[in-house]
Amino acid sequence: MTAKSQKKIDLREVLINRYMNYVLEQGHPPTNIFKFCKEGKIKEEDFYANFGSFKGLQQAVWEAFHDNTMELLLKNKEFSEFNSKDKLLSFFYTFFEMLTANRSYVLAVADHGGLMDKASEFKGLRKKIKLFAEDLIVADNDEKSSRLAQRNVRVFSEGAWWHFMFLFKFWMDDNSPGFEKTDMAIEKSVTTVFDLFDNTPLENILDFGKFLVKEGLS
Repeated sequence: MTAKSQKKIDLREVLINRYMNYVLEQGHPPTNIFKFCKEGKIKEEDFYANFGSFKGLQQAVWEAFHDNTMELLLKNKEFSEFNSKDKLLSFFYTFFEMLTANRSYVLAVADHGGLMDKASEFKGLRKKIKLFAEDLIVADNDEKSSRLAQRNVRVFSEGAWWHFMFLFKFWMDDNSPGFEKTDMAIEKSVTTVFDLFDNTPLENILDFGKFLVKEGLS
């Protein structure tokens, strides 16, 4: 890795951290890139070398939560040996621990515009979660000798995203000590989903997941 690329990666982290701190300190996202950079003693051109807008920076925060989660999971040598169900459980447990460590920021940005208006902000995270789910099901399907027993990759990955959104809303509303109810919701929902996959048409599961999210976020 060149010194120039290393500097770019470090600056992305600086910008992400500064953005999060700004939201925590001011109670709202910044609206002016020039002022944001000036106050942080960052060249405006360096900002644009990493992000085209605040929207891109906002997306990067959520992607960083995902990437840090995966980094932690992959440090566990046993993770690669887990079955798909345990990998998804581990991902959700670790991801929501990451969110809990940054709960003040998450709640602050979620309060601006409403959760369902965050589609563009979640764009990168959505893609990463769907790709993770696709990898899980592709690996499962490779182990199945019967095509009838294989699961629809597209539907499962989309369902994993709606599953995440349901848990996300649940976690935001969770007032239990240590967010123990969220842990229970993760365990029960993941177990139920994998049980249903063996007995229920995937399209029905996807419709049900969308219904839960819609009702929970309305």
